[in-house]
Amino acid sequence: MREHVIVVDLGYGDAGKGTVVDWLCAQEPVRAVVRFNGGGQAAHNVVLPDGRHHTFAQFGSGTLRGVPTHLSRFMVVDPPALAAEAAHLGELGVPDPFGLLTVDRDALLATPYHVAAGRARELARAADRHGSCGMGVGETMAYALAHPGLAPTVGDCENPARLTRKLHALRETLDVTGPPVEDCVAAYRAFAERVILVDSSFMTALLRRRPVIFEGAQGVLLDEWHGFHPHTTWSTTTFANALALLDGSGAVRLGVLRTYTPRHGPGPLVTEDPTIEVAEAHNGTGPWQGPFRVGHFDAVAHRYALAVAGGADALALTHLDAPVSQMCVSYDIGELPVGAAGDLDGQARLTDRLRTARPRYAGGVVDWPAAVTEALGVPVFLGSSGPTAADKAVFSSVITHERV
Repeated sequence: MREHVIVVDLGYGDAGKGTVVDWLCAQEPVRAVVRFNGGGQAAHNVVLPDGRHHTFAQFGSGTLRGVPTHLSRFMVVDPPALAAEAAHLGELGVPDPFGLLTVDRDALLATPYHVAAGRARELARAADRHGSCGMGVGETMAYALAHPGLAPTVGDCENPARLTRKLHALRETLDVTGPPVEDCVAAYRAFAERVILVDSSFMTALLRRRPVIFEGAQGVLLDEWHGFHPHTTWSTTTFANALALLDGSGAVRLGVLRTYTPRHGPGPLVTEDPTIEVAEAHNGTGPWQGPFRVGHFDAVAHRYALAVAGGADALALTHLDAPVSQMCVSYDIGELPVGAAGDLDGQARLTDRLRTARPRYAGGVVDWPAAVTEALGVPVFLGSSGPTAADKAVFSSVITHERV
């Protein structure tokens, strides 16, 4: 824990990044948790030994332990959702949640207009829905790409006149209804007065005060460029954004997996098995994402995730207490090829192949850490058999990294 650590999900999300970050923050003082992708659609569940539970979306998963959060320039920031999250954290005993928060001025701002446009787009797809979370994150990213310089940012919250112009242009372009622009400006101005807004130099200074935990959102198999298009997110879910923020500083790359492979909503899940019976206290069918689905541990898909993410130094394996014993070790179509970043047509063709792929299983798994280490070629550092930090066990005493 003298090193920075990047925590990334090597599946479709929901592997337990929040509980792993909470455990890391419980070991010894951590300077900050940095969020480096996604936005208000994240759902990282943390349960403390005394039973307090919070689903983290934008705040870092070390907040219940008093660890500050930094929302980096790669985040899509949703101030109303942040306010709701801060209110719940206050109810759980965090004295001043906003006092633990710093936000990069260059982070994109999600608005009710993005939410309305994104939901309308998903509804129009009818039976071909992509699996949106309905939080407007994808619409925010898409608008910023199509209208560079016009997309609202967190820094605009300090300049009501500029924010007003941008919001009027945004609402007109997206052609959606929503609250009056003036009401949004007032709310965002109040947000800017409650949190500390910073520029890029803050990150440089923060990294000198190690260790820092980088908490990713969603999963590599949903990555905007390497996921199974079109059932992906408008976000880079690999280690890439965190490495860019590190700017040459070293960090341990920690991949998180379950002993079975879950997925929310539509899209390929080669090992899906509706007969798997596992307890899901914090997952279910969502109005936008759709049903929570489970499959047997998919070593083929997770090897692909490792390949597109550039590898990992160690793994955290959660749900060791789950009554599962099957591991998919191969597909009848072979290993998954790594295409060029940005080739969405190629990713769509890969998705089509996955729809007909058939899994091949090894014998029943008894020792999950050993089996996963062998199947993926990366050591399991941490195991988890429950939701709290007390339910974690270290399997490898040392993890190392290559400086990049």
